[in-house]
Amino acid sequence: MLARAATLLGCFDEGAPVLSLARLAERSGLPKGTVHRLAGQLVEQGLLDRDDRGYRLGMWLFELGELVPQHRTLSDAARPIMTDLYEATRQRIHLAVLSGIDVVYVEIVGGSGMRIGSRTGGRLPAHATGVGKAMLAYSPAAVVRARVEAGLGRLTPRTITTPGGLDSELRKIRSVGMSLDLEESTLGLSCVAAPVFGSDRKVHAALSITGSTARFDPGTLGPAVRTAAYTLSRVLRTSGL
Repeated sequence: MLARAATLLGCFDEGAPVLSLARLAERSGLPKGTVHRLAGQLVEQGLLDRDDRGYRLGMWLFELGELVPQHRTLSDAARPIMTDLYEATRQRIHLAVLSGIDVVYVEIVGGSGMRIGSRTGGRLPAHATGVGKAMLAYSPAAVVRARVEAGLGRLTPRTITTPGGLDSELRKIRSVGMSLDLEESTLGLSCVAAPVFGSDRKVHAALSITGSTARFDPGTLGPAVRTAAYTLSRVLRTSGL
């Protein structure tokens, strides 16, 4: 039952924040009767809300998410560094972590007027984002292999979609200590990202600077995001995180 409930909750995403019973059944692959019963129980527990348009994720999930230790400690450590980076660049600053083969954005500072798909709690395929590639470059080979085996889907015409292309990109990232997303996730926008390491010396997150491609200067922004990521890594290391 828990697995089926998790399947239902996983049907929602940024493009489908509200789903009808029929759409839930279609997305989950579960019988409509089962979906109706489980969704009703999830509504009773506050994990889903329901109105005339259909079902949506409940506020209790948000409340629980705010209690996740990694999210809170990482965000708390990163927020002042991200704020300083925003003040210096006036660009949108992202903090993301790997969740399986996708990135999840845990903190965003600035750039509220940008037409960009990222949002706090949002998820994107790791191979198509600057933060994702920065983390994949320093992740175990099994993580990269899982991303490749799941498919390198195309978000824009510039997204890397071949295993060879991704491997070459990750080797380049390791050589310079940062990654670029040149309209690979969103046309018109580019970003530069750098990995963040924890006290165990493993990659824990990535920071990025995102802005309009027309005014984007990786030569200036790259050193800034690498310095910020190094500073956050040092904070995590001294805090034992």
